[in-house]
Amino acid sequence: MDNKVPHSDDPVVFIVGNSRSGTTMMMRIMNNHSMVHSINEPHFFEKMWTPKDDGVPINAKVAFDLYAKLFTCQRAGFFEPVEKHVAKYKAEIDQLVAQLGDSPSRLAVYSSFLKYETEVNGKSIPCEKTPQNIFYVREILDKFPNARIINMVRDPRAVMLSQKRKWKRRALGADFMTKKETLRLQINYHPLAVSKLWNAAISAAKPFASEPRFMTVRFEDILQKPDETVKSICAFADFPFEPEMLQVPHAGSSSEADKKSELGIRKTRAKGWLEKGLTKTEIQICQNTCGELMREYDYKPIDVKVNPIELAWKYLIFPFKMMLALLINLNRMRSIGDTLKRRLFQ
Repeated sequence: MDNKVPHSDDPVVFIVGNSRSGTTMMMRIMNNHSMVHSINEPHFFEKMWTPKDDGVPINAKVAFDLYAKLFTCQRAGFFEPVEKHVAKYKAEIDQLVAQLGDSPSRLAVYSSFLKYETEVNGKSIPCEKTPQNIFYVREILDKFPNARIINMVRDPRAVMLSQKRKWKRRALGADFMTKKETLRLQINYHPLAVSKLWNAAISAAKPFASEPRFMTVRFEDILQKPDETVKSICAFADFPFEPEMLQVPHAGSSSEADKKSELGIRKTRAKGWLEKGLTKTEIQICQNTCGELMREYDYKPIDVKVNPIELAWKYLIFPFKMMLALLINLNRMRSIGDTLKRRLFQ
């Protein structure tokens, strides 16, 4: 066990779930609360920490570098190089490193960063959003006794459409997205891969269905009944509902340009996959792969007639597409074996 984790008993909210399942919208809802400050995708678990790091002390230089990555990701952006920004955070980081004491752990750095960044923004509860943390729920619950985990679930066909178009975000308002990231997203996309990852995320959540610190929220419920759904989330997280929470900017869609001046919950986003964007083959692959788990969340399959040659081709190229995707994602994983095990063997 990691025995030197400051502030781990403090309340903290984690937003997890399959990518493109509404985690960003949930983060914005939470950030609108007067007590909550959002930490956007530091990817600490998996990229900066694995179970092998548990309880292993680190020196001041490693601690400084970890803080530098966390500060840069939060304040400058995930794709920004650390060396470009670290100088302006140095005084804050030096102070935090000094407060850690002797032989701190990676988790101690992470936990103290969450608390510091929240308090410096005048709030008291950190809300960390990293979708991939769905594969680290047990570790989060063990390390943070007062954590509340919000698991976002969305119709896998809608997720597929969003993943298919995600590379277009650069032209729709996500000017922080690099050309390299755009290419990575295009390489990553395959309907079978999206479907299998959705299954993996859903399966990863199953052991925690009765865990009182874990709550699953359907993206569609937020769209159709926002007040009721967000009030239930606030009750779960143990802070009062505030109407301002629902005034989120219209940004982050892979289908529409950002309109940050427009606020509120857009109900029209629920069935976009049915109207345009997905081929019949993509829908069929998704339903064949996710059908059993889809029904558990009341996502009903539709009848489609597909071209068998096109369907066979999609399955044929899948292994080659995945090998290429693995190569382009190697630098995003601290432990390749642990990352793949959590996704492939749920």
